[in-house]
Amino acid sequence: MKKTVLLTGFEPFNGATINPAWEAVRALKGWNGDSFFVEVLQLPCVFGMANRVLRGAIDEMKPSIVICVGQAGGRADLTVERVAINVDDAPILDNDKQQPVDAPIVAGGPAAYFATLPVKAIVAAMRERGLKASVSQTAGTFVCNHVFYGLMNHIDGSALTGKITGGFIHVPYLPEQAAAFPDAPSMPLAEIVEGLRVAVEVAVRGGNDVAVGGGATH
Repeated sequence: MKKTVLLTGFEPFNGATINPAWEAVRALKGWNGDSFFVEVLQLPCVFGMANRVLRGAIDEMKPSIVICVGQAGGRADLTVERVAINVDDAPILDNDKQQPVDAPIVAGGPAAYFATLPVKAIVAAMRERGLKASVSQTAGTFVCNHVFYGLMNHIDGSALTGKITGGFIHVPYLPEQAAAFPDAPSMPLAEIVEGLRVAVEVAVRGGNDVAVGGGATH
């Protein structure tokens, strides 16, 4: 039986008309290999609602792997996140005009969760394909971290523990977005899509993460 891989990407936010995370994720809808099949889901860039939508999809689809993807304008690499923290501290409004400050995502929840994706193995495989990639130690405190924490909390607090591999990847601006921001780095959509393909392949293959230093830049 094939594993279901759920990829999520956010709708555009902060007045933008495009989100590279969603553009890359939706390009992989229906992609399948010998042992997996990819489903995709667009998440609202809204605190609270994004996690409710994600939890509902997980409970319905029962995926084996969940990789959430978000935009990190200003980063030049595909950055595979290591840790999600239990705080919402929004620098801007979400798409429902919410801007929580110093608020817990889950009251009484753990301070942080680590991704269960093989983070460094994914980064190493991306680099082997000639892609710019690094490990990130911070997913920020906006809706991306909110969803990353919500994902891992949902896995941890249910019968899904040990049954779902989960994590988060940030992607750079697309070139057409970066044109509006002097000196902002960017990455072509085809390279972002290729990076997500690599992440899925490594996650599906499973096994232990690689133990190498120097992979973290954020």
